[in-house]
Amino acid sequence: MCAAFTTARERNGLRAFVREEFRPGAGRTRFRLSGGEFLAVRQKRRGALRRALVLAVATAAVACGHPASARAGEPFPSLGVPSQLRAETPGSPQGAPAPLYGPPGRPAGPPAVPPTTREAIIGRAEKWIRAKVPYAMSGYWSDGYRQDCSGFVSMAWNLDRSEWTGSLTSVAERISKDQLEPGDILLFHNAKDPENGSHVTLFGGWTDSSRTRYTAYEQTRPATRKQATPYAYWTNSAQFLPYRYRGLAEGGGRNADGYPGRETWRRLFS
Repeated sequence: MCAAFTTARERNGLRAFVREEFRPGAGRTRFRLSGGEFLAVRQKRRGALRRALVLAVATAAVACGHPASARAGEPFPSLGVPSQLRAETPGSPQGAPAPLYGPPGRPAGPPAVPPTTREAIIGRAEKWIRAKVPYAMSGYWSDGYRQDCSGFVSMAWNLDRSEWTGSLTSVAERISKDQLEPGDILLFHNAKDPENGSHVTLFGGWTDSSRTRYTAYEQTRPATRKQATPYAYWTNSAQFLPYRYRGLAEGGGRNADGYPGRETWRRLFS
């Protein structure tokens, strides 16, 4: 048995005539409105659905919140990149030029070019290798340098502040592959995405006579590393260019296959 009657209802501010059909025991009422129809669940069910919706919205709001920032000195969490690819690519966004220890504001004026030697450059790089300094784009190590790729090179070159890939060339000069020696760098500055697409490594010497691989010192996730690397890099190889620090006290020197003290350095740090 079905009871039907017509009444007027408000919908979206408009008054419309609605035909209602009530079926006893069916637990629902069927409405017809403007040729369409929809089912209205019982008040009890509507309340349950409303509570479920509120809970779902609250859960989503918590899940979409910003993650807590990594503290200085802590490596960024892995994003599930396969280990082999993660070992070959930097994934190392970098910060902007900053004073030592990173106070607010950018340093004014051109960077200083303090004198140093190749042995001193490699020696400073080895300190970070031994300390396993964690990668952190906004973190600063105990020596004051930013813990990203360009901060690492700034530290090795003993600069008075942390530079970035877009400014390291102001204290360096372009050289050729054949001129590379320990303490030089291989630099890729991506002008389209400078903070996330750029990288720089410190050249530590050739690992084979064919000069197809070299020892690269670099700051990348999860921490400072030293390893044999294909020339010029694992990815974007053609974009990496060799540079030499202008403050070298020893001048041009010899090539990387025969620089003074090479065998001693190899015994100590290889």
